[in-house]
Amino acid sequence: MSGTWSQESSRLPIMAREAAEAPGVARLQLARSEDAFMQLGERLRRQPPRFVVTCARGSSDHAAVYGKYLIETTLGRAVASVGPSVASIYGAHALDLRDSLFIAVSQSGRSPDLLRLTEAAKASGALVVGFINDASAPLGALCDVSIPLDAGPERAVAATKSYLLSGLAFLRLAAHWSASPELHEAVAAFPDALTSACALDWWPALETLVDAQSLYVVGRGSGLGAALELALKLKETCRVHAEAFSAAEVVHGPLGLVRPGFPVIALGQEDGSAEGTRAVVRRMLELGADVRSVLPVPGAATLPTVPGVPLALAPLCQVQSFYLAVHRLATARGMDPDAPANLRKVTETV
Repeated sequence: MSGTWSQESSRLPIMAREAAEAPGVARLQLARSEDAFMQLGERLRRQPPRFVVTCARGSSDHAAVYGKYLIETTLGRAVASVGPSVASIYGAHALDLRDSLFIAVSQSGRSPDLLRLTEAAKASGALVVGFINDASAPLGALCDVSIPLDAGPERAVAATKSYLLSGLAFLRLAAHWSASPELHEAVAAFPDALTSACALDWWPALETLVDAQSLYVVGRGSGLGAALELALKLKETCRVHAEAFSAAEVVHGPLGLVRPGFPVIALGQEDGSAEGTRAVVRRMLELGADVRSVLPVPGAATLPTVPGVPLALAPLCQVQSFYLAVHRLATARGMDPDAPANLRKVTETV
């Protein structure tokens, strides 16, 4: 795919071109904000928060799910996502977030509900950190520490590079807070790993979904956020009823919908969740499901992955490869991946 990519990139949809910029803008983020992450990590080690709260919507929230697993498994701090409507609709301005770390993640930094919850968090005594793509947005002024994602402008409605750089921001936060050599190595490897992921061709596996009406995307642990992101992009760009589930949850009620030919995309990484995910894939294959799997399982189509990457990077690399193929699925289904029906680039909810 890499040769085809270099020759045809100028004719590709904006979404695909923006996704391909991710390795370059990742290097930009690494160059520009090292001091900010270093100081934040030192501050968190001196005064560890009791718990962590994330505030985000859409793709930003999926990046926060990735961050949740990093922080919980590396630092032993519980991480919860609080819905912005708690403050904007229900008026819960007295939410007790004393001695917590509150992380707001946003591309635009302008949604009223996110701003209100961030104000409430700061008033209640949380340390407020913002990962924001638009450095001039009002959200930045509400944060104790505001760190730009540096993804650059995104014109396509479906966000790509800002999701990946939000994941990088969480990885850097966890690396500097924990002082983990392994996570610092993963941070350094991030741009090259994404470049390698760009060269992998997921289209042959996705091409068979041209007539799909619904499907499951399965992931677990640090890969759950990636599964949520793939399902959202399939809805946005392809109008497929895609639902994401943890491999631990899909075997309950959702498994009842699996029948011969039912499409499934199974993500995963070679950590403690891998064998459980493989067992779920095998069960779905027994039921006749049409499975594409990152983890090799006999009977499932294998989705190519970047070999040898740090485990923390595997889910983000899988999303990168998917981004560079899903636009072809949208086009094959007669849709414009840059301008999905019924959607706007910036959604401001109250």
